[in-house]
Amino acid sequence: MSEERVDVVVVGAGPVGLVLAAELALTGAKVQVLERRTEPDEAVKAGAINVPTAEALDRRGLLPAAERVQRELAGTLANLAGGARFTGHFAGVVLDGDLVDWADPDLAAHTAVDAARLVPQRELEALLAEHVERLGVPLRRGVEVTSLADTGDSVVVDTTAGPLRASWLVGCDGGHSTVRRLAGIEFPGTAPELTGRLAVADIADPKKLAKGWVWSAGGAYRCGPQPGRLTTVEFDGGPTDRSAPVTLEEVQASLRRVSGTDVTLTALRGTATRWSDNTRQAAAYRSGRVLLAGDAAHVHPPFGGQGLNLGVGDATNLGWKLGAVIAGWAPAGLLDTYDTERRPLGAWVLDWTRAQIGILRGDPQSAALRAVVTALLATPDGATYALKQISGVTHHFPLPGTHPLVGCYAPDVSLADGSRLADHTHTGGFALLDRTPDTAFGRVASAWPTRVTTIADKPGDPGTPTGLLVRPDGVVAWATDTPDARDNADAADAAELASTLHRWAGAPAFEPTH
Repeated sequence: MSEERVDVVVVGAGPVGLVLAAELALTGAKVQVLERRTEPDEAVKAGAINVPTAEALDRRGLLPAAERVQRELAGTLANLAGGARFTGHFAGVVLDGDLVDWADPDLAAHTAVDAARLVPQRELEALLAEHVERLGVPLRRGVEVTSLADTGDSVVVDTTAGPLRASWLVGCDGGHSTVRRLAGIEFPGTAPELTGRLAVADIADPKKLAKGWVWSAGGAYRCGPQPGRLTTVEFDGGPTDRSAPVTLEEVQASLRRVSGTDVTLTALRGTATRWSDNTRQAAAYRSGRVLLAGDAAHVHPPFGGQGLNLGVGDATNLGWKLGAVIAGWAPAGLLDTYDTERRPLGAWVLDWTRAQIGILRGDPQSAALRAVVTALLATPDGATYALKQISGVTHHFPLPGTHPLVGCYAPDVSLADGSRLADHTHTGGFALLDRTPDTAFGRVASAWPTRVTTIADKPGDPGTPTGLLVRPDGVVAWATDTPDARDNADAADAAELASTLHRWAGAPAFEPTH
């Protein structure tokens, strides 16, 4: 291809790159996605998504499609047996759903996506690829980036199919990111000490394997939750060749070593994967006009699909901010908040997965620690705490504001007309819930007519939000509660809303009236 000019080149067509491309397209940016693979990745990876990822799909009208995937797979998922609610595990210690306090406010506020959590990564990628295609974003497969040059006002990207010139380049190309290497961004962290393998296989003698996680001196293995899904962990210093195909013989040998059985595998279904506990975070998520998202910015053990979910969060956070810069309305420093908001959460996930490695080892000390953790997670408080962390409902960003919802992902909000707040966010942009009798908050937001959608609703009960401003990434930027049956919004609330809109949505088309 001859040199082409676009707003953003996204390198990598996994879930992170696809979400980012879609979010950018909704802002009006011209996007080009490049993927080195000639076909979608069929490797066995994450088997579920967390609440923020499911809610990101919901915000863009993709919840019905995700629910359809879960329904189609429900018959093969042991987590759904007997109607049990999806929980997860911490280092192989499965959380007992009967112990969880499902009435906990953090959990109860995010239940609308419960039927869309068990979406495997392959199915998620297919769903997102269709979404990107509907938005008209071109995706070129079989194209590799060979060099890049940041000229200060653009990035020249050389590829195996010819050059591209873009205003911005985002690497969503995985832990061995070519974009990160070419941009010269350091990737500090801790070296691997284990080799993990994940496969779906036909097992000749499945009764030789126990269900769930089993530990031994050589490592650990898991059989399930889907029939034939196998995970093995061996503390052998890490894989010597991550790029070599994972064979049936390799998976069987590993499974025999950690299980202490002579179990026989007869075939692999799909592409098996090899992974490690290599744990690193990029020294910067941005260098000039080059940015990183997903595994290109951070890698860690894949327990609970945390890498997939963390990457999707990166993409939703970066998409609207970079789109605002391209559109010319971004307030000063908006793009800098991508690193400041996402880096601390990335560091937390790295430590959350490191902690699990500490109790997965087969030595006596780790076994003793695992027994303590298992006992703690077998309590209502322990199970509830762990589930809240795993599900992502406690994610919080340090945004200005005193309301407890500010900086959190928006809760489920049902409206008087039978719709939900998320139903009004499919095209991106800011969403403002206005429950004042005189639509006082909507009048303020009308000064940002192309950036804010106001959803008027009947006044709620005392203590519920009478006003809620939600950013395009689902994070609450401003909120106020209904203290009584007042007729008019407090002028101070309206002034604070205007200030918040200036901070996040840039200059208004005209000065708002309070």
